[in-house]
Amino acid sequence: MKIQSRNSNEAIWQDMFSQANLPAQLETLQELAANLWWTWNHEGAELFRYLDPRLWNLTEGNPVLLLQKLSNQRIEEILSDSALLAQINYVYNQYKSYIEQKPNESKPSIAYFSMEYGLTNILKIYSGGLGILAGDYLKEASDSNIDLTAVGLLYRHGYFTQSLSMEGNQIANYESQDFKLLPITRVMTDAGEPMILDVPFSEHIVHTAVWKVNVGRISLYLMDTDIPENGEWDRNITDLLYGGDWENRMKQEYLLGIGGILLLNKMGIKKQVYHCNEGHAAFINVQRLVDYIQNDNLEFNEALEVVRASSLYTVHTPVPAGHDYFDESLLMKYMKTFPDKLGIGWQEFIDMGRENPGSSEKFCMSTFALNTCQEANGVSLIHGRVSRQMFAPLWKGYFPEELHVGHVTNGVHMPTWTATEFKKYFANIFVKEFVTDQSNDKIWDAIQLVPDSEIWDIRKTLKNKLISYIKEQYRDNWLKNQGDPVKVVAILEKMNPNALLIGFGRRFATYKRAHLLFNDLDRLAKIVNNEKFPVQIVYTGKAHPADGGGQGLIKHIVEISRRPEFLGKIIFLENYDMRLARRLISGVDVWLNTPTRPLEASGTSGEKAEMNGVLNFSVLDGWWYEGYKKGAGWALTEKRTYDNQAYQDQLDAATIYHILEDEVIPLYYAKNEQGYSPEWIQYIKNSISQIAPHFTMKRMLDDYIDKFYTKLTTRSKSLHDNNFREAKDIALWKKEVEANWSKFEVVDFNYGDGAEHPIVGQNYKIKIVIDRKELKSMLGVEAVMLRDNPDNQKDEFLYSMPFKVVAEEGSLLHFELNMVTTEYGRFKVGFRVYPFNDKLPHRMDFAYTKWIAP
Repeated sequence: MKIQSRNSNEAIWQDMFSQANLPAQLETLQELAANLWWTWNHEGAELFRYLDPRLWNLTEGNPVLLLQKLSNQRIEEILSDSALLAQINYVYNQYKSYIEQKPNESKPSIAYFSMEYGLTNILKIYSGGLGILAGDYLKEASDSNIDLTAVGLLYRHGYFTQSLSMEGNQIANYESQDFKLLPITRVMTDAGEPMILDVPFSEHIVHTAVWKVNVGRISLYLMDTDIPENGEWDRNITDLLYGGDWENRMKQEYLLGIGGILLLNKMGIKKQVYHCNEGHAAFINVQRLVDYIQNDNLEFNEALEVVRASSLYTVHTPVPAGHDYFDESLLMKYMKTFPDKLGIGWQEFIDMGRENPGSSEKFCMSTFALNTCQEANGVSLIHGRVSRQMFAPLWKGYFPEELHVGHVTNGVHMPTWTATEFKKYFANIFVKEFVTDQSNDKIWDAIQLVPDSEIWDIRKTLKNKLISYIKEQYRDNWLKNQGDPVKVVAILEKMNPNALLIGFGRRFATYKRAHLLFNDLDRLAKIVNNEKFPVQIVYTGKAHPADGGGQGLIKHIVEISRRPEFLGKIIFLENYDMRLARRLISGVDVWLNTPTRPLEASGTSGEKAEMNGVLNFSVLDGWWYEGYKKGAGWALTEKRTYDNQAYQDQLDAATIYHILEDEVIPLYYAKNEQGYSPEWIQYIKNSISQIAPHFTMKRMLDDYIDKFYTKLTTRSKSLHDNNFREAKDIALWKKEVEANWSKFEVVDFNYGDGAEHPIVGQNYKIKIVIDRKELKSMLGVEAVMLRDNPDNQKDEFLYSMPFKVVAEEGSLLHFELNMVTTEYGRFKVGFRVYPFNDKLPHRMDFAYTKWIAP
């Protein structure tokens, strides 16, 4: 019999996703799941967990996916549970009461731009501290009823999930996000079609889908290029957070900036202040300039006045190398059409991103932000000072201490990062207004009056929850990558809830010095193997895939943790995300931080620990420089002893061992008959009452309003009034000064008898006469005092003393200064002339200076 050929084409498959059909009585759950309000309101999260505890864990706390996976049997059980239905109704009413409150119109309205947002572990559009801060900011803006709209990018793969090889090497796994399974919604047009935003790149159009994340009362809009309307080259723009080469970084920042403003324009959203969270978003001001020029018929310099007056740039990076720089050729490829739109030349455009205009420097996004934003700030007191030093070359006539760059110390969203046990406890012992008045120290003082045992019971509960979480979440992974199941069992068995537990969790960059504790392994082994006073240390953190040094640190720590003397005593937990962070910062006893001074811009993990009665032990850098209080934590001095970093590391490691051996461990184990140390509990009470109130996101947002948003709003309105009359006047004034600045002359300089070698306390009159010539502007003159600083071999700025204008005769200006020296020593004095206009926000706005001499 002849065998017939098999005649069949290739199978055709289509994706199909079946999901639960919720009855009308449970539809409110879908509305709750679609708003991230549940991420910081424990009643919401507990409700979803109770619907199906097993599913809640399997979905990693994703209520959207949980509701889609609910079985018909479980749905019927819920419908027959009157108490559960009542709880659903109660939580929903709480949510609606919250969400329906209107924004506070007495506060400025904000447009906020960031490359990343850390809102929940299930929405992977964050990598670390910058994103977590941005997410916390949106949540607090919601709680504080601020009219804020946020813009970002929706990444298909986001940031990587970390695992470890059997040898301890970091493995970066990029997992695709299915947007249908996340608490986000596609933005639709009035016609009911999915909105597509067309973003003109230099030679073609990039099409973006627009998604909305409801963060309480706040809307976060995310742009997504992974749609069929784009070619493969453009679909990958929003594939990875901080992934790809420099060209992809350019495309992402172009999309965030140019596309972000076009998005707000398309949706009819206008705000009073535009806030760049890092330099990534600086291109927003390019498009805003274009809009004012094209829509309001302003000239470039006039538009620049208006844009600057409503713009704030926040820098999170303490070193120049941490900023984004683009080659001129790459910048031209994407930005070449904008100079014509702005009415300026290419050289003038690129010079806005150069420290030295006219040079061949790369284009720096941070420099461009500083040149197009009226205000700028660092993220802690020390970081503000570091930022002024870092940015000083932009304003060469001024010293770092004189710059306008300020600071707002970072904070954390207390309802998100405070464990439920402490949130409920605080609600019982603090006044009702506590959540809306978090910065009020007096409210937090109530913690001093509660019984020690109550604090200890909560701390024990949180530590046990952490240990249980580690055992449940990491057992299978460890069996895969440890190689020896006996070692895994030993690690799990050695986890001791009665031991002093120290936590270290952060990005594994080399300046974080994760290796510091391993400087003297023999001494460390004695500390962790003391049977009478046991100590365990938990490490976690990711290294950027391109950071070989950071990945090497991880491998080094993993290898040490597997040595017999450290097995079960030093533990590394892979895949540090928001879910693990929340357990860790509430479950350990001590939070350790060891950055290289002064490279910790702020740091917020220790602030999160503060909200949970965890004590900090850190270098006095970043936020801890401001937060540390004796009797409420431990600190290494902010001062360096050695220029040689290796020597400094050895000294700091020895200091850490000493403080652990002589202070931390004895304090923890000074236990009474009830099983706890009263002295330790007093440290916790001091920490909560004296430190925590000052590092909440509520305080941080209030600071931004008080220091920056309000004055930006006021000045921006003034420049908009009367068809931009004041903006046009300032632009014209600057043009006149620029044209005639080199023409004025000093015609008389009378230093005064004895002023060159002054006697302390004696008055010396200095007189100066300046002929402005063609310059019409008013001028200012000041004496600038410097003092020798032998510590850094650099003169130290002391202060400036302004001269008074005592007479004006035609083009002649007569200045006088009564100078009184109040200090002894060796000083330098210089005399500086500058253009004066009381309509300027600060000197750096138009930093023309000329130094003159007698």
